[in-house]
Amino acid sequence: MDERILSVTQLNEYVKGLVESDRFLSNVAVRGELSNYKVYPSGHHYFSIKDEESAIRCVMFRGSASGLRFRPESGMKVICTGRVAVYTRDGAYQLYASTLTPDGVGDLAIAFEQLKEKLLKEGLFDKEHKKPIPRYPMRVGVVTSSAGAAVHDIIRVLRKRWPVAKILLLPVRVQGVEAPPEIAGAIRYADRHNIADVLIVGRGGGSMEDLWCFNDERVARAIYDCGTPVISAVGHEPDVTISDFVADLRAATPSNGAELCAPDISELIEYLDSAGMRSFAAVANELASMKSRLKSLEEKRVLQDPKNLVEDRRLRIDHLKTRLAAAASAMLHGERRKYAEFAGKLDALSPLKVLGRGYAIARREDGRVIREKSDVRSGDEISLKLRDDTVECIVK
Repeated sequence: MDERILSVTQLNEYVKGLVESDRFLSNVAVRGELSNYKVYPSGHHYFSIKDEESAIRCVMFRGSASGLRFRPESGMKVICTGRVAVYTRDGAYQLYASTLTPDGVGDLAIAFEQLKEKLLKEGLFDKEHKKPIPRYPMRVGVVTSSAGAAVHDIIRVLRKRWPVAKILLLPVRVQGVEAPPEIAGAIRYADRHNIADVLIVGRGGGSMEDLWCFNDERVARAIYDCGTPVISAVGHEPDVTISDFVADLRAATPSNGAELCAPDISELIEYLDSAGMRSFAAVANELASMKSRLKSLEEKRVLQDPKNLVEDRRLRIDHLKTRLAAAASAMLHGERRKYAEFAGKLDALSPLKVLGRGYAIARREDGRVIREKSDVRSGDEISLKLRDDTVECIVK
């Protein structure tokens, strides 16, 4: 009986051997919803996958997790592949995940939307940060592969449209894990050394995986931090990358990037020719107008005989003198009449006139006029102002 008694460890090891010997469980794919997703400082990812009725604990070690191209979050629908094994310490079985992909949507699409939302919240797409593209660039920097068709398209279009510009190629890889740091480094180098007036960053068309380096956060931040205006020219017109959102201007294709970068010299020459003709016509019209005015002035009487102007002014002065003298005489007469009027009124109101008719003005010693009996007392000295003299009196 004792020979059949096992320790806990022995039992867990036995079950572990049974599970791990099952070839089906060595490579299984499980569909479910992520729950309690956590990333530890060690780099290992711990989570659960659940459906409506059950759940299973999972772990993805750092080596496998480094291959993830999106950021897993709780609540995501995923397909997890890996092996089922027993963790002997806890006596629990769990899924050791080797890959994790979104269910129904590719991991690159999820990664694209996650990075887009992150950078949008940080303001990397805001219009106020967009720099204007120089109208007549003399140096054009091109960040792309030197072996691709895109660089030849860009050079061909620029040579045709704007041959006066100097084209500076910064060759980089545009596909693979080495591409993002090379592209970001080339952008920073060009900006740091101010080698171009504008940069065209891009490549030709391809799958989403081929264009993925232009969805890399390092490239996006390099474009955002670049003081030189950047045109993003990635893939074909339907292709949209994170670089398109961050760049100062988005081009549908590399060829379109070259078109947006520089003006068409033939159109510019045509415009200058037209402007020259308009300027010549404007000067000719102005000269004709001035000639007409000069001829009109020549016919003026004053220019034909300058004495005529002096005579006209002399007559005008005489006329003004006559009018001024008449106005002065009329004003003086009016003032004299007013003076006589006022003098008559003042004379009529003069106290001396009253005294001349036999009246007198009685004043006290202090000079005040006596108007009532109560103004004086017996024995007061008063003066009487007559028409021609003053009489001193005593009140009895």
